[in-house]
Amino acid sequence: MHHDVDAAPRTLARLAADIAVQTGELIATLRDRGVTVAASKSSAVDIVTEADREAERLIVSALRAARPADGVLGEEGTGIAGTSAVTWVVDPIDGTVNYLYGIPAFAVSIAATVRDAHAFADGRRAVAGAVFNPRTGELFEAWEGGGSRLNGSPISASGKTELATALVGTGFGYTAERRAEQAEMASRLLPLARDIRRIGSAALDLCNVAAGRLDAYYEMGLNPWDYAAGVLIAREAGAALLGRDDSTPPGEPFLFAGDAGLVRELRAVVLGG
Repeated sequence: MHHDVDAAPRTLARLAADIAVQTGELIATLRDRGVTVAASKSSAVDIVTEADREAERLIVSALRAARPADGVLGEEGTGIAGTSAVTWVVDPIDGTVNYLYGIPAFAVSIAATVRDAHAFADGRRAVAGAVFNPRTGELFEAWEGGGSRLNGSPISASGKTELATALVGTGFGYTAERRAEQAEMASRLLPLARDIRRIGSAALDLCNVAAGRLDAYYEMGLNPWDYAAGVLIAREAGAALLGRDDSTPPGEPFLFAGDAGLVRELRAVVLGG
C-alpha cells in the first residue's frame, strides 16, 4: 500500500506534527508581538502577511532539512518540485482573518501527499498530516490506515445520519459573486439542519468533523493547502468525502465531509438537487 513512499506514513505524520507545533508557537508569538507594533505599521494586515511568510519559511526549511528530496507546495508561494514521491502541502496560517482579529481559531496545516489521479481535485492524496491550533494547544494528526488523533487520543466522526439534527460547518469565499452563491446554498440548508457554523478555518472545520464536533462540513472553492491535512484526518476518523458529483473528486469546486448517508443528502440540499 505504501510502496510509493520511502518512509512509513506514521513517520511522516510525526514530522508534520513536530513542525506544525513549532510553527504554531512561532505564529502565536508573532501575533502577540504584532499587537504592540501594529500601531506603527501601515496596517495590521502587514503583520499577518509577514507572519504567514515567516511561518512558511520555517516550515519549508524544517522539511528541507529532514527530507531534502521531497517537494513542497505552500500557500505563500513556495513551489519546490522535489525528486521523491512525496510533496508536502502546507498552509502556514489557515484562518488568517481570525488570526488578524485575535479570534483563537487558526491553525498550521501540514500534509505529506503522493500522486493519485482520482483522490482529490488536485490529483494528490495525503498519506500523513497534522493540524495544530496554538491557541487551544490542540494537535490533530493522522496517517493513512492509522486512524486520527487529537493530542494523542483516537477520535472519530459523529456518524450522525439525520440532517435535521446535524450541525454543519461551512466557509465563504472572498469575491462578492462567490459569496452571493454561497449565501444561496446556506439559505437552502438553514431551515433543514440543526444549525450552521462558520468558524473561519477549513483545516479546523475538517478536524472538527473528525472529532465529532461538527456532524458535516461543506465548502466550495478550497485550495489544496486548505484541505490536504484535514481531509485525511476526517477520513481516517470515519468521515466520507464527496465532490460536486460522483464523477468529480472532492476539493475544487466542492468538498463535502460527514457520514456517507448524511453527506449525500447535504450535497443535494446545498446544490439544490
